[in-house]
Amino acid sequence: MTSSNGASSASTEGQTQRTSPYVATASLKGRTILLSGGSRGIGLAIATRAARDGANIVLMAKTGDPHPKLEGTVFSAADQLVEAGGQALPLVGDVRNDDDVAAAVAAAVERFGGIDVVVNNASAIDLSRTDAVDMKRYDLMQDINVRGTFLLSKLALPALRESNHGHILTLSPPLNLDPKWAGMHLAYTMAKYGMSLTTLGLAEELKDDGVSVNSLWPCTLIDTAAIRNMPGGQQIVQAARGPEIMADAAHAVLTGSGATGNFYTDEEVLRAAGVSDFTPYSLGAPEDRLVPDIFL
Repeated sequence: MTSSNGASSASTEGQTQRTSPYVATASLKGRTILLSGGSRGIGLAIATRAARDGANIVLMAKTGDPHPKLEGTVFSAADQLVEAGGQALPLVGDVRNDDDVAAAVAAAVERFGGIDVVVNNASAIDLSRTDAVDMKRYDLMQDINVRGTFLLSKLALPALRESNHGHILTLSPPLNLDPKWAGMHLAYTMAKYGMSLTTLGLAEELKDDGVSVNSLWPCTLIDTAAIRNMPGGQQIVQAARGPEIMADAAHAVLTGSGATGNFYTDEEVLRAAGVSDFTPYSLGAPEDRLVPDIFL
């Protein structure tokens, strides 16, 4: 695992800040957030929203060098967080590697004195049906989604128990046992539900330890670089919302009442926070033309 701090780079986050319909009533200032896979997309959006409050962000992601197709590295992401107003510690690491995860937890505690929040964002996706899925992709999804979420949460527990705001937030869906979701893409469904089972189990296990454990899932497709690089992705994302809706929803959960064991959707959280108009989050499609997300 390696770390580095670089100079600030340009950011478009200011535009998001002006147009967001979410008005926060509490702040993440001074809290330390350890987030997996935050070099781009939803993870980076969540980290940037927290950085605007003055949070300390520890980013662990595999992308230390520029990807040929996907914009951003863990270091350019850290630059964006510093520019937004937070402190950032970028770490090149893999949630599949026990030593990398242990080192990330230790680095967060050493640099910032503890950990208040773990965000399990790292995830792999393959929607192939059973006869078509490559077993290497199956193993990848199990290792990153299920094992990675379990491992990062597990190793951060001692630090989270020491926090006055201990929280594990995992980007995974409600445990919807309608057979159609297993039937559509069994391998991926098993991997994402493994993340959700981690939320369910840890919330119960930690209910007397002062650590909240929740999951968050988008109601609609979210515009990310990974989707844009899929065949037809540039057209697909026109019926999506921007990742800022998940960033605002995560902020609302993490600054909320300390409830635990919930499987929230972004709309549910933001409606409770007073948002009634979600059109500022979309890329232009009417609300009734947005692509619903899976598992709901």
